[in-house]
Amino acid sequence: MNKHQQMIKNAHEELNKYKKSVTEHEWSLQYHVMPQANWMNDPNGFTMFNGEYHLFYQHHPYSPKWGPMYWGHVKSKDLVHWEHLPIALAPSEPYDIDGCFSGSAIEKDEKLYLFYTGNKWTGPDQDKDLKQVQCLAVSNDGVHFEKIDENPVIEAAPSGDIHPNHFRDPKVWKEGDYYYCVLGSQTKDRIGQVLLYRSADLMKWEFVNVMARGNGNMGYMWECPDLFSLAEQDVLVMSPQGVKPEGDLFHNLHQSVYVFGQLDLEQGNFQFNEFQLLDYGFDFYAPQTTVDGLGRRILVGWMAMWESDMPEQEHNWAGAITVPRILTIENDKLKCIPAPELETLRYDKVSYNNEQLDGENSFEDIHGNCLELNVVVDMKQATEFGVRVRMNKTGTEETVLTYDVEQEKIILNRDRSGKGPGGERKAPVELNNGKLQLTLFLDNSSLEVFIQNGEKVMTARIYPDAQSKGIEFFSNGEVDLLQLDKWSLKRSIQSLT
Repeated sequence: MNKHQQMIKNAHEELNKYKKSVTEHEWSLQYHVMPQANWMNDPNGFTMFNGEYHLFYQHHPYSPKWGPMYWGHVKSKDLVHWEHLPIALAPSEPYDIDGCFSGSAIEKDEKLYLFYTGNKWTGPDQDKDLKQVQCLAVSNDGVHFEKIDENPVIEAAPSGDIHPNHFRDPKVWKEGDYYYCVLGSQTKDRIGQVLLYRSADLMKWEFVNVMARGNGNMGYMWECPDLFSLAEQDVLVMSPQGVKPEGDLFHNLHQSVYVFGQLDLEQGNFQFNEFQLLDYGFDFYAPQTTVDGLGRRILVGWMAMWESDMPEQEHNWAGAITVPRILTIENDKLKCIPAPELETLRYDKVSYNNEQLDGENSFEDIHGNCLELNVVVDMKQATEFGVRVRMNKTGTEETVLTYDVEQEKIILNRDRSGKGPGGERKAPVELNNGKLQLTLFLDNSSLEVFIQNGEKVMTARIYPDAQSKGIEFFSNGEVDLLQLDKWSLKRSIQSLT
């Protein structure tokens, strides 16, 4: 057993100490990918291999806090039922000794390759004293990975106005005869940018160009870039750090955005327009996409936020991944809808139609902490409509979603959501012929809201008491509740035995 394999074995022994208590905890998520124990952040290596979905993630198996990064690993046949696999990467070599940072995966010659950033601290200042290189690991079976002898395959950032140390998160794809990858970067005076590389064989990489660079309020570092084409439109998804708030937008510590643009692959130029948020909630970062066997572009993100209070850390875990979201383009905007495969988790359906509501209303059989809720309402002359979820009987806990007609905004408030951070986030939303459509996915410590059939999404971690299961609808003025469907949702995550 080599050092890499030994480190993976030791990490699993640590995870096994806490796995059972984490699974049984009241905040443990039932149908979201989360670590078996200890820390998780960015999704990595989201891909298909041998007909199955593979998803890796940044993982510190020795603490519920960020530390030297490993790559955790799950796989699924259907995007819903996920199975934990052995840890894929451990920081075992001099070039990645302080972390196997984020990256991506690609199949070549019936093998699965992981392309990741090796990180090494060179001094006490983690913002300045670091060396980042790009590395490969390979697997024949999609489960057990070995780092190649030729690592690192990209040893240093290019010359020019490119910061020599902040140089990470390769996302790789194949087009024509070449493999390409985009890398997150910043200029020497801290302006976010993305670099483009190409290779004939994944081993020898040629720097093409600074593909895109920020201007104005676009942040100091562009992490986790992901470039793809969708409906004949070039799209760049990324996570800019350091964007300042503008009105209701950009209030998280760091953002996740997309831009539409025009890619000149030969020259390595990407002409793009303004940032658009991918998620208007509190907890969404480092999204990554893949294309599946059905040709769908699927996105997942880290369901947390840097420097946020994470109450689950007291219970030996932290972090989760969003439900998979299918991306489409409509009216020059990216739409995100929950993967329809999630419908296989439904049971105990309850439905109401054409209910007239005014003031506060609840339904005897609409409640729970792990469910899907579909709401279609005609606002008529009302000035406000909303939903309170995860309410307790004394009224001291609730998570509130409100539509304000005059402002044309959805407001998500978690000031009374239990433990964890509070706050409010707003998303601009127009009614559709006077109608508002909401799909809510509640899990034990999360809420994802899909608005107007995916025109906007808002994600939040919430930490209410296990007994806080109440749901209430409210309006200022009469509304017509055209449709209300509630399904309980089954558990879908298997532990590694």
